[in-house]
Amino acid sequence: MKRFARLFAALDGTTATNARVAALAAYFREAPEADRLWTIALLSGRRPKRSVTATELREWAAGAAGIPLWLFEESYPVVGDLAETIALVLPEAVAASDVSLGDWIARIRALTGRTVPERREAITAAWAALKGEERFLFNKLITGGFRMGVSQKPMTRALSQATGLDEAELAHRLMGNWTPDTVTFQNLIHANDPEADLSRPYPFCLAHPLEDAPETLGDPADWLAEWKWDGIRGQLVLRGGAHHLWSRGEELITDRFPEFARAVDWLPDGTVIDGEILAWGEGAPLPFAELQKRIGRKTVPKKLLAEAPAVMLAYDLLESGGQDLRALPLAERRAQLAALIGALPAEVPVRLSPEVTFAGWPDLAARRENAGEAKAEGLMVKRRASAYAVGRKRGDWWKWKIDPMTVDAVMVYAQAGHGRRATLYTDFTFAVRDGAEFVPFAKAYSGLTDTEFAEITRWVRANTLERFGPVRRVPPELVFEIAFEGMQASPRHKSGIALRFPRMLRWRRDKPVEEIDTLDALKALLAARS
Repeated sequence: MKRFARLFAALDGTTATNARVAALAAYFREAPEADRLWTIALLSGRRPKRSVTATELREWAAGAAGIPLWLFEESYPVVGDLAETIALVLPEAVAASDVSLGDWIARIRALTGRTVPERREAITAAWAALKGEERFLFNKLITGGFRMGVSQKPMTRALSQATGLDEAELAHRLMGNWTPDTVTFQNLIHANDPEADLSRPYPFCLAHPLEDAPETLGDPADWLAEWKWDGIRGQLVLRGGAHHLWSRGEELITDRFPEFARAVDWLPDGTVIDGEILAWGEGAPLPFAELQKRIGRKTVPKKLLAEAPAVMLAYDLLESGGQDLRALPLAERRAQLAALIGALPAEVPVRLSPEVTFAGWPDLAARRENAGEAKAEGLMVKRRASAYAVGRKRGDWWKWKIDPMTVDAVMVYAQAGHGRRATLYTDFTFAVRDGAEFVPFAKAYSGLTDTEFAEITRWVRANTLERFGPVRRVPPELVFEIAFEGMQASPRHKSGIALRFPRMLRWRRDKPVEEIDTLDALKALLAARS
């Protein structure tokens, strides 16, 4: 754990990508194989499941620190992070531990199913043996909320430097349904066994937002345009006589979309298709809310299958006949994809995502403005000669979304942030006017500068009306412009509306609360987009 704590300190102490990659590469060269494997798992989102509750941890920490529980509870919202609060209130460790990261994780996982006294004894003994950063990291692991602020791409680059293996090949090997229980470091990184995981998808190729004028891209003839759909990005993998459906977040979602089992009978073995999964009805995409009903379910009832049938609008062909096509130009991959899908019967829910033809950049800009008519979020613009890259390769794929919808609303609740923002109020609840009342409808925590957050924090502290744990009710005075990508009806909210990706566009110091938007205006906007 000492070596892992030094790595964490090095990563936390810099935002420079090269420095982080160097620290990771050094760690991967020196750490025991079990620790390397668990570090890769943690950085790719494969965290051990929580084995104790937050309530238990708060009670045990207060007891170990010799302080009343109420004092711990008052300290928690000030610090903003449970693992850090526990590490700060506990007394200094009475011994030093040389237990490795892998062994600590094994001990944590062994707590599942143990009695409360047994779990408390094990946790408090660990606290007494761990110092500083090690104790903080242990707390992160037992709370199940471990994150290191490093994306998978720098980690893969570091692994490449440490092992001498190709970065793109390593990125592919790290995909799939593996865990530290099912594979060793040697087999995951060094073994070249194409049969090891027939379900394994490819790393997704991602796009950058197009912020400059499209004319900066050069000759329009070099580019392909298609709609940017509002669904779930996924890969349909057909190998070994079976099919597997993966989300972009590396989640296996095959069971939630049984419609795609039909593809096994019509698509050749050794086929991998990249596309967008959408709920579909009457020849057009249904609202994302319909698809969302199927997300998070292990099985989907027949009623929901009938109400929200799924279709994949295919963008790209990554593998054909077991051959990796990613190095081919997009134009060639798409031609093969069109031929493959064109032969499918209607009952196979895989369609070619249509190309958006255009005469020039002004014409494409006009098509983009009408994306809503196609039930799309905007356009994807891709270089016809581009290979299918790993992650984001600037210059080849661009997403050109339509401008977000906006609403002027008033802040009614505030809560402190986490990490470096733990001392600032950054998480706000917003309301619109409904007659003489203010009805909450959205929460947002991004979009303002640190200076603005600091000013709002001082205002919240001076104007708090009520406290509900870490939440502060404030008078409805500060107006903000809220941007969002979409909206849907939601019975879970008092307003009856839920927004997609809300964020603060700006603080409207120029607008009085009397001029904010109304609930009726939001409902009218929802009706117009339904």
